[in-house]
Amino acid sequence: MRVDNHCVSPTVLIVDDHAAFRSLARQVLQADGYDVIGEAADGRTGLDAARSLQPDVVLLDVRLPDMDGFQVAGDLAQRCTAAVVVTSSSDDPLYPARATTSGARGFVAKHDVCGAALDRLLA
Repeated sequence: MRVDNHCVSPTVLIVDDHAAFRSLARQVLQADGYDVIGEAADGRTGLDAARSLQPDVVLLDVRLPDMDGFQVAGDLAQRCTAAVVVTSSSDDPLYPARATTSGARGFVAKHDVCGAALDRLLA
């Protein structure tokens, strides 16, 4: 996003139960110009964080300890304006379609998470 020649970094909330992935995704996305404004380790905390932080993007894991990630995506689609991008380390071929039917913008495999992958889904 560009506004009057000043770069406005899209804000991101990362919801994933693996701290190592959250840390890596934060580093990669920040290096690619995104502003990671929060992290959550489960669905309920992610929903609360999305409401309070109002990020532009929520990067959301499919498998969370307390809720199904697709359910969280649906709740987010109804409750906030953030673009939801679902992610997983699984290569389940049904995940991309399930992501979009749940209200998310799309699916990105964890090994492909980067600014360019989010840019493609947010365009």
